[in-house]
Amino acid sequence: MSGLPWHAEHWARLQARRQRDALAHALLLCGPAGLGKRAFAQRFVQGLLCTEPAEGDPCGHCRSCLLIAAGTHPDVLSLSFGLRKDGVQRSEIVVDQIRELSVRLAMSSQFSGWQVVTIDPADAMNPAAANALLKTLEEPAAQTMLILLADAPWRLPQTIRSRCQRIEFHLPDSAVALAWLRTEGVRDAEAALIAAGGNPGLARIWAQQGALDRRQEVRKDLAALAAGRGQPQEVVKRWLDSEPAQRLWFAAQAAADEIRARATETAGPLTSAMDVEALGHWYNAVNRTRESLRGPLRGDLLLLELLAQWR
Repeated sequence: MSGLPWHAEHWARLQARRQRDALAHALLLCGPAGLGKRAFAQRFVQGLLCTEPAEGDPCGHCRSCLLIAAGTHPDVLSLSFGLRKDGVQRSEIVVDQIRELSVRLAMSSQFSGWQVVTIDPADAMNPAAANALLKTLEEPAAQTMLILLADAPWRLPQTIRSRCQRIEFHLPDSAVALAWLRTEGVRDAEAALIAAGGNPGLARIWAQQGALDRRQEVRKDLAALAAGRGQPQEVVKRWLDSEPAQRLWFAAQAAADEIRARATETAGPLTSAMDVEALGHWYNAVNRTRESLRGPLRGDLLLLELLAQWR
């Protein structure tokens, strides 16, 4: 098993700590979605429990590796969104789940080795759950490893973050990202990487999903609205029907490109009537709206207000 090119430094550092028997009892793997945090965590857990690891990588054929592959290893626990009593999936991790986890971790390892727990997404814990987890972090059991995964680590309380060894994944250099995308067979790798803001994982996924066409549609919609053509209600319906958060990402990109064009006194992609200051405010509003789509507010009203401001 081999990792992604931008994982190498984190992997080497973590394995060096393992060799010194200095692994932390809690790791926080964080950074933008698409950089392979979950693949990194899976690789690390398998290697940690493997009986015949090679430079930290699992052998793939020992009993532990086979049980992990089958999802039946008794010392590997996963915590994510549970179900409510009515059978509907929760949108947050709740305190009862953390309490059940604490009870389980109080028991001995069945294989007399590490007990490993992954909490994903850790930034979805509600305040009560985070407080309950804090007690476990403050008094960790021997041979217990907690791995928290978070795309938005700032949502976690500082008390949680300060008790974890932080492994933060950053966007790789564009040359590294482009080389990897080309080995993955991504067409228009450079355009895909630009669309994904330099994130190679997202670039690969979005290229497969036709996101480049969607990006062009967003720019055409904004240019038409800026010119007084089209209706915001029609654009809102089309955006809501297909990847609204991604379309807002592309809208923010377009606004940023317009601002850069104004700075160099060249024609921007949108020919917006807004001045630079107004464009900056609108760019911030787009990002706030994208974040608000996660919540209970009506997406159509959020988008309508945003596009009405643009027009």
